[in-house]
Amino acid sequence: MGILLLFMAVLGGIVAWWLSQQRLMTKPWLEEGTLDHLSGTRASSLPTAKIGLGVFLAVVGTLFSLFITAYSMRMYLGEWRPLPAPRLLWFNTGLLVLSSIALQGAQVAANRGRMDSVRVGLLAGGAFAVAFLIGQLLAWRQLAEAGYLLAASPAVAFFYLLTAVHGLHLLGGLAALGRAADKVRRRVAADEIGLSVELCAIYWHFLLLVWLLLFGLLLLTENYETLPGWLYAVCFGSFR
Repeated sequence: MGILLLFMAVLGGIVAWWLSQQRLMTKPWLEEGTLDHLSGTRASSLPTAKIGLGVFLAVVGTLFSLFITAYSMRMYLGEWRPLPAPRLLWFNTGLLVLSSIALQGAQVAANRGRMDSVRVGLLAGGAFAVAFLIGQLLAWRQLAEAGYLLAASPAVAFFYLLTAVHGLHLLGGLAALGRAADKVRRRVAADEIGLSVELCAIYWHFLLLVWLLLFGLLLLTENYETLPGWLYAVCFGSFR
């Protein structure tokens, strides 16, 4: 339960920061100026796509929160054999970090009107993301060869479930990334390209955060029986 609270706190903090940046909490009746000035504020011109992405990320965050809750609850039922984290997951994590950095670079380049750099950032981000997915499949193969099949234990089943759901969301992001790259190729309006790249970057940062929390959960539960009592209480919400 402690991990769930941490996940929700981090997610809530990011959402609150994002909302503050979009000025969704602005009170226009308290703003000074004419009606024409108020009608031109960012709050009224916020792209629908940004609002839609925010709602979608909230739903996805809730989904993963439920998975984490089920994961933590299942540990208390006994017969829990922790899954050894493949070392390849460390390398995969680095690939996803590089992918997120590349997307952030593409967003900065789009804001500055450097379309060539945007193209490079999108291609690099997509390549690192594909490499991450391939690495996850290789991790699955390593576990299967070691005898950790889907029905081996609840811990193994949860690992396959969580990584599969995360991977599917990343595949959806790659589709959006492809559309953004196509806009750059067709040289559409700079504002439209900038918005598409920004949405992709936000989505990538979110998926990176989710993966870091899932990977951290896996590492903690791998040796949860040897954790100090205070750390166990913080992570899982109870004392042993």
